Amino acid sequence: MPSFACPLILTQGDPAGIGPEIIVKAALEGTLAAWGDALLVAGDGAILQRAAVLLGVAAERRPAANGEELLRLGSHGLRVRPLSQLDPQQTPFGQLRAANGRAMLDYIEWACAECRAGRAAGMVTAPIHKEAIHAAGCLFPGHTELLAERCGTEQVVMMLAGSRLRVCLVTTHLALRAVPAALTSAAILATIKVTAAALQRDFALPQPRLAVLALNPHAGENGLFGDEEQRLIVPAIERAQAAGLAVSGPHSADTLFHFAVQGRYDAVICMYHDQGLIPLKLLHFDDGVNVSLGLPIVRTSVDHGTAYDLAGSGRANPASLVAAVNMAAQMARNRQGRCAGGCQHAG
Repeated sequence: MPSFACPLILTQGDPAGIGPEIIVKAALEGTLAAWGDALLVAGDGAILQRAAVLLGVAAERRPAANGEELLRLGSHGLRVRPLSQLDPQQTPFGQLRAANGRAMLDYIEWACAECRAGRAAGMVTAPIHKEAIHAAGCLFPGHTELLAERCGTEQVVMMLAGSRLRVCLVTTHLALRAVPAALTSAAILATIKVTAAALQRDFALPQPRLAVLALNPHAGENGLFGDEEQRLIVPAIERAQAAGLAVSGPHSADTLFHFAVQGRYDAVICMYHDQGLIPLKLLHFDDGVNVSLGLPIVRTSVDHGTAYDLAGSGRANPASLVAAVNMAAQMARNRQGRCAGGCQHAG
């Protein structure tokens, strides 16, 4: 059971994607039951009700206090903050709509504001469709950039995590050919520092052990395969070590993950997207969690997209969502902050 009184807010994500479906499925399976009233869905009651019908449950929406609804799902229930009133008949599965993009943004903005005001312990986000939010007028590439701007945070690190492996990215969504030019010692050092501080604060690791990967095969082989290791990565590691951080590297990516999975390191600092996500998803394809490190609020997310091809089929797997809720709760407890209402929360 949660040790905080403020709720975790779960944003519904794209109404045309699998977000509503996996939320309802997780509730029906009982995997969210431990959180009870400590979990609040920011979304759309009618869309969630449609997801329940899809899954074979005659859901009932009941008005509740403070503008909320209670969605009854047999013996289970979900607290819902209705922030959109979409017509399910006009919201077909798997189709991009600007109205859906606007709804997604409303869920995120409200949840972020509640967290920043100390009225929520943290936020867990179901997947959004970037083209839909762009169609609604949002210029941010996704959740992370929007939340960083709203929180006034310059440096945010994307961490993908499971029970056996955590990976943190220096660069994220770039063409592979653009990665070397995007790498700097300052960016690598900032990623190390943000990761170390977040693992201390959010995961209760007093001295996180960080492994920093090389960019090139065999860590560059003394310059034979590239000089980014000596020119960029080693200086960042040395500065981190001088600051008292438990950092080693640069390690060759083809061997390091074997030792990381055995528990030798608490996180791996990766130079580019696929360097970290291939091993992470090999181990945690269903239950991986996307975590935004460095924000003043707790934010976790599913590690998958809207899956338009699966939406409406009832076959989407809620494991990543459940893992994201559990991890957000762990982070909120570890932060041991105090919200305006006197409860323990994340901010």
